[in-house]
Amino acid sequence: MALGATFAALRHRNYRIWAAAGFVSVIGTWMQVLGVNWFVLAETGSATTMGFTVLLQALPTLVLSVWGGALADRVPAKPLLIGAQAAHALLAAGLAVVAVTGAGGLPAIYAISLATGAVSAIEGPVMGRWASTLVDRESLGNALALGSLTNSAGRILGMSLGAVVVAAVGPALLFAANAASFVAVVVALFAVREGERHAGAAAPADAAPSDGGIRAGFRYLRRQPVVLVALALSFVLGSLGRNYQVTMAAMSDGPLHGGVSGYGLLSTVFAVGTVLGALFAARRAELGYAVLVGAGLLASGLQIVAGLAPGTLSFAAVILPVAAAAVIIDTTVGARAQLDTDYAMRGRVLAALAVTGSVSAAVGAPLLGWLAEHAGPRQTLVLAGTVTAVATAAAGVALDRLRERKLAHRLTRVLAVPAARPVRRVAATAARVVRPAGAGLVAATAGAARVVRPAGAGLVTAPAATAVALPRPAVLAGASPVAHPGARRGAGRFRSSRAARADQDCAGCAPHRGRRRSRWTGLRSPFAHRDGCPAA
Repeated sequence: MALGATFAALRHRNYRIWAAAGFVSVIGTWMQVLGVNWFVLAETGSATTMGFTVLLQALPTLVLSVWGGALADRVPAKPLLIGAQAAHALLAAGLAVVAVTGAGGLPAIYAISLATGAVSAIEGPVMGRWASTLVDRESLGNALALGSLTNSAGRILGMSLGAVVVAAVGPALLFAANAASFVAVVVALFAVREGERHAGAAAPADAAPSDGGIRAGFRYLRRQPVVLVALALSFVLGSLGRNYQVTMAAMSDGPLHGGVSGYGLLSTVFAVGTVLGALFAARRAELGYAVLVGAGLLASGLQIVAGLAPGTLSFAAVILPVAAAAVIIDTTVGARAQLDTDYAMRGRVLAALAVTGSVSAAVGAPLLGWLAEHAGPRQTLVLAGTVTAVATAAAGVALDRLRERKLAHRLTRVLAVPAARPVRRVAATAARVVRPAGAGLVAATAGAARVVRPAGAGLVTAPAATAVALPRPAVLAGASPVAHPGARRGAGRFRSSRAARADQDCAGCAPHRGRRRSRWTGLRSPFAHRDGCPAA
């Protein structure tokens, strides 16, 4: 199966099956999200009540994700995942019954939303750890990027189909379709070949069951400062730089004067940007911390520019790369959290990542809303972008120090090369001193400048020659004809550059001379060692 680097993870049969089932499930999930929001809004007419329903689904993540992470590292994944899919299907069917019959009303919707969030909180780390075994280590980053692409495309398709269906027949059909979508995930779980999964290393000593799963996870994370810095940066970028549902609505309703249609356009552009970001991340051979810092700085800078955008179209043009950078950030943090930690702790690390995302959304959305209301939407975007830019730069410095200052060494080499080139050029020019035929040569040290003497000058005196003489294994051809009678002289008044070179030992005529090119002909020098060198 010849696939490009963008879809490298699809070379694995198990991942192809899982990605197809996940795409179907994501479409159903977003159809249900739209259906629940529409149902609550139609019953109450209150956007605040609708937001409360969304909050009920997110709250269990803060409490139960750590338990889900411990279960992911300590129990078999497949039975737990099958049970979670069955629970999701029953809850979605319950929503369909409430929508058709009206039994239970809003309290039933709230209870089902809370239960759905609880199941997702337990299931998330288990599914993330299990899905990471469907590809090898080299393809894990690409698999996560394709997962982001699947989520983005499934969100766009699910919301689009959901809007059509809910307008035609109501939300009940959306809930029924979501319930049926979980069947695809169960089928995929049974279709995956266990022999082709890529298991990790054995569990470390600190992950023993007697040591306590959750406590062991916290202790392990405390010993991983690089991962902690990445999680802290993810929190700042997620809370102040990611909650564009709030800032886009505030900008569209306020200074941009776009209204509902403008907000719909911005939401569509943002969704397209997430797809482009996922494609970019999938094409990267490796998602490292440099990509994380670069994407964070890009998103922060563009967020400041977005706050200064004069109209809806210019704001949308800036939002597109911001959305792409957001997906790159999420994918990179997820990849590093799994690649840079022990396999036996992967579930608990993924749980910490889920909690970080939930807390950033819960803290950032009301904070940005409050700032937009009191300071203004434009000022909010500029202030938040400035804070995230400073936080990203600080995280970049911290990551560089924790990772043995690789960035500092790289910058030193990059900055040193342009500075060294003029010095080397001047030294090479000074070394090719034009001297009349018969001039003497004084070599004070290896590589020193040649001394220019008028033609006919005598040899250096004995004391001077003794003071500057260096031991040599042999007399080399091409040196000064005065210092070494019998050596070949240069033609005419001026000798060739080769004949004008001073006597040097083998280190001076190292093989690198044979790799140099002529500035005039572009040809390489035909010799590696000079005539008479013992190593020739």
